[in-house]
Amino acid sequence: MTEASPTCLAGAADRLGLTGTIDAVCVVHQLVADDVGQVGVSGIDKRPVSGPVRVRTLGLHGDVQADRKHHGGAEKAIYGYTAEDAAWWAQELGREIPAGSFGENLRISGIDLDGAHPGERWQIGDHVVLEATVPRIPCATFGRWLGEPGWVRRFLAAGRPGTYFKVITPGTVQAGDRAVVSAIPETPGPSIRETALRRGPALARPGD
Repeated sequence: MTEASPTCLAGAADRLGLTGTIDAVCVVHQLVADDVGQVGVSGIDKRPVSGPVRVRTLGLHGDVQADRKHHGGAEKAIYGYTAEDAAWWAQELGREIPAGSFGENLRISGIDLDGAHPGERWQIGDHVVLEATVPRIPCATFGRWLGEPGWVRRFLAAGRPGTYFKVITPGTVQAGDRAVVSAIPETPGPSIRETALRRGPALARPGD
């Protein structure tokens, strides 16, 4: 892992104990046609569900990743996005961004999600523990879903990528659960935001 700068280390230490709230838990509502995409359909249409949802190693019960080559798997089991970043985009785009609109599984408020460091652990509710892994590097499907030209590069440049998590301790999650940064890496590297800003342009696929 890249050695962290003093500023990065201080920022990571300050995050321990940060607390937010799960505003919504979202799973696939329906697979949508995406004839331009590699598999012909997409699971990006996620919408909030009520009540507790089971959290498993590969994600939320009832959720689907249609293109598993680029989405999902243990390292990208759950995607989180903040209400604050969604509100910022709503102002930028002049439209509402309801929970699930960005294909996120968890809409979270009150905490800087993009400031997380890979390896940082979050406790959700009483039992579930998640670990931040990588930022979301979006594909062109995301842009087609929103109908925003040049969306992928614009999304990356904003430094509000949201965070993928892997599941350390399974359990259940529901709207209203508390989210707490419960552990930080011993030697933290760049944050999720920093990683996206540095690597995003190189990882964006042609045509995105």
